[in-house]
Amino acid sequence: MSAPPVGAVGREHPRLEGRDKVTGAARYAVEYPVADVTYGWAVPAAATRGRISRIDVAPALAVPGVLDVLHHGNAPRLAPGVDRTLFLLQEPAVHYRGEFVAVVVAESIEAAREGARLVRIDYDTEAHSTVLSEHHPGLYRPEKVNPSFPTDTADGDFDAGFAAAEVRVDATYRTPAYHNNPMEPHATTAQWADGRLLVQDSNQGSSPVQATLAQLFGLPQESVRVVAEHVGGGFGSKGYAKAAVVLAALAAKQVGRPVRLALTRQQLFGPVGYRTPTIQRVRLGADADGRIAAVCHDAISQTSTLHEFTEQSAVYTRSMYAGPHRRTTHRVVRLDVPTPFWMRAPGECPGAYALESAMDELATGCGVDPVELRVRNDPTVDPERGQPFTSRNLVACLREGARRFGWADRDPTPGARRDGRWLVGSGVAGSSYPARARAAAAAATAAPDDTFEVRINATDIGTGARTALWQVAADALDVPVERVAIRVGDSDLPPAGVAGGSMGTASWSWAVIRACEGLRDRIRDHPGGAVPAEGLTVEVSTADEVRAQPARPRYAYGAQFTEVRVDADTGEVRVGRMLGVFAVGRVVNPTTTRSQLIGGMTMGLSMALHEEGLLDERYGDWVNHDLATYHISVCADVERIEAYCLPEEDPELNPAGVKGLGEIGIVGTAAAIANAVHHATGLRVRDLPIRLDKLLDRLPAR
Repeated sequence: MSAPPVGAVGREHPRLEGRDKVTGAARYAVEYPVADVTYGWAVPAAATRGRISRIDVAPALAVPGVLDVLHHGNAPRLAPGVDRTLFLLQEPAVHYRGEFVAVVVAESIEAAREGARLVRIDYDTEAHSTVLSEHHPGLYRPEKVNPSFPTDTADGDFDAGFAAAEVRVDATYRTPAYHNNPMEPHATTAQWADGRLLVQDSNQGSSPVQATLAQLFGLPQESVRVVAEHVGGGFGSKGYAKAAVVLAALAAKQVGRPVRLALTRQQLFGPVGYRTPTIQRVRLGADADGRIAAVCHDAISQTSTLHEFTEQSAVYTRSMYAGPHRRTTHRVVRLDVPTPFWMRAPGECPGAYALESAMDELATGCGVDPVELRVRNDPTVDPERGQPFTSRNLVACLREGARRFGWADRDPTPGARRDGRWLVGSGVAGSSYPARARAAAAAATAAPDDTFEVRINATDIGTGARTALWQVAADALDVPVERVAIRVGDSDLPPAGVAGGSMGTASWSWAVIRACEGLRDRIRDHPGGAVPAEGLTVEVSTADEVRAQPARPRYAYGAQFTEVRVDADTGEVRVGRMLGVFAVGRVVNPTTTRSQLIGGMTMGLSMALHEEGLLDERYGDWVNHDLATYHISVCADVERIEAYCLPEEDPELNPAGVKGLGEIGIVGTAAAIANAVHHATGLRVRDLPIRLDKLLDRLPAR
């Protein structure tokens, strides 16, 4: 698989849609002009577990402009067995507080909101369980972990290896619930005409959303069209069809008019997914020089009673560092809570926080530099599969990061460096994320005027994917970028998978390159090499080629370095500098690459210091469910941030030679900050976030 020649790929380009976004010309899900449109407002359940015994919709229907109230007693029927989390308004059962149990449809959004406030619902409630604990009697071993990894793995004899180790770490790390909170909420405009359904929806992949809606409503797939031309973020929460698109389609079918429905910020905290809380015990056994002999990672998380989703937190440990005696396990408990789902770098993100923190504790126990400890334990083959990696540049990232950061000048003694009232420390963590690709289809058309159009149902969720594919297409066609147009984000286009799992560009560019190569061949074979008046089109699928690719360990790697200051009087933590070095294959667009990496690192800073879903166990609901009370990092929290990519060529990836980079930026960041806080203070915080109250009473006196 040879990469396309150097041309547009590798050069900085502003986003194609940038001007439309800043001028407001870009249309998001509820901004498309639609005649005779109505507005929907979702009504959440106020019970945690039970059944609806009575619904009184009369007060809502009395509001001027309210057209209808949909609920389990009158909503159009959906096909059962498709996805229980989407089987909405079909039955009186309530599975968690906040589950959508009604929708008010009105002529204006104000009337819909007022009507939703006036819907009266009575419940027959039942006892519930909402709190994750390592001692919960309902913990069990799931059949698999997300998406299809084995639940547990074992190699060698961990117990014997750990018992014999000279230096041992045995620590438990906890992460709270995290909430995706994209700028654009889950939102949909839905309309029916002649038995066909059209939705403009905010999602990360309109092809799978189209398939789900067709199943739910009993339609041929070609009778459903899903448009997602511009999407204001997703971070995993929009990876599949979610509540908003189903509710809008139900409401539009009921009232016979188009319906716009956007969830409120508060309604994003639960019903559309979140990162599960985790409890992770990591045990490392090593010799006095820090060479690991035994590693065990036990992860506990929660799921719902509706659908099993188990975050793959311990999977990160399976391939990251060497050691002959290994064990990883996952256990999960069904609680009366919403179903957790993907959030940026699912599994790898919380898993790295635990393992990379434990590695720092092991470095301290062995008296070995944390960078050197990771280098000493870099495996030559995948520890789990025994196969060589297609490329592995973790050590290169660590070495280059240490050089750029000035790591050699670091005093290893915790608490040794002060700047007035501030305790200053630095920390490091490694990162990895799978480099995957999935099958996709694309079409390329040549016009007689020597211009080209490339079409693929990729989704640009704000990452710059549209621009990257445009650059890839221009190089594959061997023409200037100005002669190429790109269309994405519509299920009428050739199908492609989700923007998720850091596999979007790798998967989509594969199909784009093959379509453009095929088109070049068609033009060359045409008489005189000229494009006929009607144009030439080639459409290809990469399904066979992707399926034939040998199974090999393919990963992107990175190393994050941070410097923090901790106020000795207040416990306040400030991050003065973050630096990341990454090996992510060929870089298509340095501008959008940097944006993705610093965005991931900023999100990791937010995870380390600010974000925390605070659960009220009486109701199984989060009490901080808006951006005033659920704290996230802002510009002032990121004083200096740098991201660099190493040159890397891996011929066993895909035709473009790219690895995903949307998620690796977050993977090690929280651990790097926690390790820096320990270096600054000598205090280890093992439960995120690192709030000042967890430090204040333990800080050394000035």
